[in-house]
Amino acid sequence: MKKNGWIVLLLLVAMQLQAQKFEGLALTPPMGWNSWNTFQTNINEQLAKETADLFITSGMKDAGYLYIVLDDGWMAKERDSITGDLIPDPKKFPHGMKAVVDYVHSKGLKFGLYNCAGTKTCAGYPGTRGYEYQDARFYASLGIDYLKFDWCNSEGLSAKEAYTTMSNALRKAGRPIIFSLCEWGDNKPWLWAKETGQLWRTTGDIANIFDGIKNYGTWHANGVMTIVDMQDTLRKYAGPGHWNDPDMLEVGNGMKVNEDRAHFSIWCMLAAPLMAGNDLRKMTKEAKETLTDKDIIAIDQDPAGMQALKYAEKDSVQTWLKPLKNGDWAVCFLNRSLSSKDLSIDWKQMTVADNLSGTELNAVKNNYRVRDIWLKQNRGTTANPFKTTVPAHDVIVLRLAK
Repeated sequence: MKKNGWIVLLLLVAMQLQAQKFEGLALTPPMGWNSWNTFQTNINEQLAKETADLFITSGMKDAGYLYIVLDDGWMAKERDSITGDLIPDPKKFPHGMKAVVDYVHSKGLKFGLYNCAGTKTCAGYPGTRGYEYQDARFYASLGIDYLKFDWCNSEGLSAKEAYTTMSNALRKAGRPIIFSLCEWGDNKPWLWAKETGQLWRTTGDIANIFDGIKNYGTWHANGVMTIVDMQDTLRKYAGPGHWNDPDMLEVGNGMKVNEDRAHFSIWCMLAAPLMAGNDLRKMTKEAKETLTDKDIIAIDQDPAGMQALKYAEKDSVQTWLKPLKNGDWAVCFLNRSLSSKDLSIDWKQMTVADNLSGTELNAVKNNYRVRDIWLKQNRGTTANPFKTTVPAHDVIVLRLAK
């Protein structure tokens, strides 16, 4: 091959390794529901349609939730023997997947599916390795809006190259699809995935426990606070169209109401994607109130797209600060202990210059109005000290507005 030919070949290879994601998607963290936390592979057409209906009647859609994502187990155990296409399980989806997608779209919602970068999914269904462009065309033909892409059975693969290939395949297929990298944070996707997808997992799987780990023998899942401890150094990598993802929500899945509230609040402070993982058909009043609270959701969905910083930690109470649009700030006092904690905050001593957002929290220069998000109460201004008690495994979330 002549020299020019080698140059062209090398340029083509380089182009393949450079991700070409769709821009303009997920300018705020995606909000929706994913089937895995509650149902694992026990999913079907009826569940998807009932969940879409409940998005409307429960107020989830009105609160901002749009994406219904079917996780692992939606496809048959083998690809089509002639075309090589993925096949939706005919028993679980007797009318095919397109009918489900169309039903979800008819409700004004968006639809997502799952697959894996490896040869098989985590549950042993056909993975995408070697079929990236074919699968992308299949997803585009169904009209899906969101792809969660896992990392099981990926031995010997480069994460950056595997996810870049799938990102390029989605772009080539032509339909704007949010690309969710479920790589578990093993290869530090925050360093390279901004050009590849709209969100990337920063940890392994979440468990429905407040703290610690849940051991499954060959693997473990992380409690909510265990995941929180992995997030506070990552804020500079998040922003509109590219989000750190600490995993799906466990609200309504067995923790106490106060723990659900703390879990949801810190996810909103972290500008995390809000993907509910509970059974909406059995949702309690308390879980619904937590998941649909528009004031705390507004903190997550703030258009400035800033992830909170951990400002302080004293006596098991963490203080998280999140810069918001127009100079507002969200403040979260998170009590990780098993006993209530009294707080007394002199706002004029809490002066924070945040280089990342280019904003400053300064109660000496500015007198902020203080609003308690969960209690729906005005709590005076920052001219006066703020005194409160944070219950065990709970939060106080405030919005400071000029």
